[in-house]
Amino acid sequence: MFDFLSEYDVLGAFWLTVQLTFFSAIGALIWGTILAGMRVSPVPLMRGFATAYINLMRNTPLTLIILACSLGLNQTLGMTLAGQNFEQQNYRLAILGFIAYTATFVCESIRSGINTVPVGQAEAARALGLGFTQVLGIVVLPQAFRSVIGPLTSVLIALTKNTTIASTIGVAEASLLMSEMIENESDKIFLVFAIFALGFVILTLPTGLILGWVAKKAAVKR
Repeated sequence: MFDFLSEYDVLGAFWLTVQLTFFSAIGALIWGTILAGMRVSPVPLMRGFATAYINLMRNTPLTLIILACSLGLNQTLGMTLAGQNFEQQNYRLAILGFIAYTATFVCESIRSGINTVPVGQAEAARALGLGFTQVLGIVVLPQAFRSVIGPLTSVLIALTKNTTIASTIGVAEASLLMSEMIENESDKIFLVFAIFALGFVILTLPTGLILGWVAKKAAVKR
């Protein structure tokens, strides 16, 4: 019943999904943290930019963002991230799109964590002569991250599932292979669906369980 799987690189497709998730998550965490810092910044221009960016990105369909990265940045503006290699080009452009979109949810999660830190701690740090960046990096963010591991886990799981949208620009991850298999193995559609559904469960379920346990261990006691 499963003999047909030998004709397809299912593990390779899921490995590409893992890579997309990993690199997008790292980039989104960095960019989202910067956006969160801008959102709580005392500089109105920085707050305005971050607010406008988040509202724009969160209300734009992810498919449109991924297509804009491929059609807009690459084909229209000529932006290249990997020489002339088409597959690597779209792979990196997809990561860029995921970072731009997912960072907005990371930002809002971190900002909610920042709001849980008592104001008195930040005021005490400023009284000691620390600047805004030092207060944020030394006092506020370490506590904020500990309190938002749970929400960030949900963002990571959503990102893992959102990587399927990369198939719209030809990135050979799991959903693109699934489409090919459905087309070629029309008599085994439900089996193909079950295999790929199980694959995503295997990717996301341990992530939720492990990071959920970490969240409980790292929670800040108030």
